[in-house]
Amino acid sequence: MKDIPVFTTENGVASLVLREVPYKGVAFITLQDSLQPEKLLKECADFCRAVGAKQIFATGYSALGQYNESVIIYQMKRDVAGLTKTSADLIPVTEKTLDRFRDFYNKKMAGILTAATMTQDDARQLLLKSAGYFIYQEDVFLGIGIVEGNTVKAIAGAHSGAGTDVLLALCTAITSETVLLEVASNNKPALRLYEKTGFCISAELLCWYDVKNIC
Repeated sequence: MKDIPVFTTENGVASLVLREVPYKGVAFITLQDSLQPEKLLKECADFCRAVGAKQIFATGYSALGQYNESVIIYQMKRDVAGLTKTSADLIPVTEKTLDRFRDFYNKKMAGILTAATMTQDDARQLLLKSAGYFIYQEDVFLGIGIVEGNTVKAIAGAHSGAGTDVLLALCTAITSETVLLEVASNNKPALRLYEKTGFCISAELLCWYDVKNIC
């Protein structure tokens, strides 16, 4: 299902992210410009439900802050200097291993509402950017990750306890002095892992509000 970058009604303009509706039943609304934001939000939510969304998040309207149910997207960072060393190795994704990477990624991210499902086109772009990695320690598969520039875009451990070595291995692919990553506030295991590894919250990038109690 395609996103709608410009969703226009008589009450204003919004952007709708619908790509996760077929996979997770989740849609995201960003209100862009409106003199009647409550009415626009309801129109957007009704449209999202009509195309199959079971859960809808919204942002871009200040009055949403009165509602408690939300997911905050944090940016976290730490200096590369002083990171604990790991014996785990990075194995770049190749044409032959791309499908395996995508399947594992989608399996691990299925329970994270704000994580995008990786399509075949997404996987091809990942390969072109040389951004995807498998992580092994000797012959043991630990997990996967995505690194772009100085940012760890995704991390997924193969088993409990593997996350630390996966993260540390991914950080070795970064040449800048600082490592950045993003994490959702409701992803408590990831937050604990990052904090244990020395990452600190540096910014709140976005806040999504659940519209079920709004409209």
